[in-house]
Amino acid sequence: MKTIQQSKHIKLLALTAALAFAFGGVACSGKDDAATKPADGSAKTDMAKPAEKSDKAAPAPKAALTVTTVQPSNSSLALKLPANGNVTAWQEASVGAEANGLRLTQVLVNVGDTVKKGQLLATFAGESVQADMAQAKAALMEAQANAIDAAANAERARTLQNTGALSAQQINQFITGEKTAAARVEAAQAMLNAQSVRTQNTQVRAPDNGVISARGATVGAVVGAGSELFRMIRGGRLEWRAEVTSTEVGNIKPGAKVSITSASGAQVQGTVRTIAPTVDAATRNALVYVDLPAHPGVKAGMFAKGEFAMGTATALTLPYPALVLRDGFTYAMRVDANNKVSQVKVETGRRMGELVEIKQGAKLGEKFVSSGAAFLADGDVVKIVDAKTTEVKASEAKPTEVKPAETKAAPATAAGAK
Repeated sequence: MKTIQQSKHIKLLALTAALAFAFGGVACSGKDDAATKPADGSAKTDMAKPAEKSDKAAPAPKAALTVTTVQPSNSSLALKLPANGNVTAWQEASVGAEANGLRLTQVLVNVGDTVKKGQLLATFAGESVQADMAQAKAALMEAQANAIDAAANAERARTLQNTGALSAQQINQFITGEKTAAARVEAAQAMLNAQSVRTQNTQVRAPDNGVISARGATVGAVVGAGSELFRMIRGGRLEWRAEVTSTEVGNIKPGAKVSITSASGAQVQGTVRTIAPTVDAATRNALVYVDLPAHPGVKAGMFAKGEFAMGTATALTLPYPALVLRDGFTYAMRVDANNKVSQVKVETGRRMGELVEIKQGAKLGEKFVSSGAAFLADGDVVKIVDAKTTEVKASEAKPTEVKPAETKAAPATAAGAK
């Protein structure tokens, strides 16, 4: 009996486990179907999502830089012809010794001194000249006395001419003696005049207003006649002798203005005085003589460069900050209607202030980045703002005032109060 009850019990447990397994499988399959089969509304929503994504446009690329633009404009540029040359004296005078064999006792000027016409420059020892002067005066006085005596004898002979007391030969001798004595007076006077000139030559004076450019005089030296003592720039006037090619010299006219910069950096405005009538056969250059005003930074012998003003001409220009130098070439960043930047190679010409002539590569109406072009590359997208708006915002911006931190006194403690 016990065996039959145990087998019934085992069968009951097996049936219970089979039923539990069957109900568990049905529940799992229901959950899977619910998960795999969504509701109609949710399915439609999921199907509609890709369609909505495809209808939306692609997002715009991010701007690389915020910039302002500028357009090329026709500007009036000055036409200038560059040239090089040397600064020289307009005329240089040589001051020499006219007295022969005299010793220099004083030299009163030095190189760089400004002198006036007739100013004393140096003196020679005059003792020997003064002695010769005194001798010439005595000879003149002697000749004058002899002339007076000869004139009296000739007058007496004329009174006796009709009396026969003297022969005609004797009378002629007295008259000839009178004339000879008069000639000797003239000779003595000429000698005295020569000695007077020699006395004046002991003082060396400036022949004109000017500046002493060289000095060869030395105190104590005995120099001969014709020795150069000083050189001076007449009137202190300087000129710039510009070398201009034979093809360009015909465009220069007397009276044209010239901007000249010396080797020292001094800048002066000159005027064309004249143009050389010939061209150097070796260099094929002609000299243009330009008068210069007095300036402490311009000296004779300096090298200088200049520009001849040749009038004005209209040219297409861009501001200098809009140009970028890369790899030895000049570029500008052109902006199209989509604010996309394209790098354009341009050919530049003359420059006047901040404006640069554009010979090739730009046209009227095109837009170019006005500043900051060096930070852009070909194909970048930029954000364009109005320059006036930027200026207004910058002017409206007020600096924030930084107030010093307020320090609060710590409350007194009970111990401190006590």
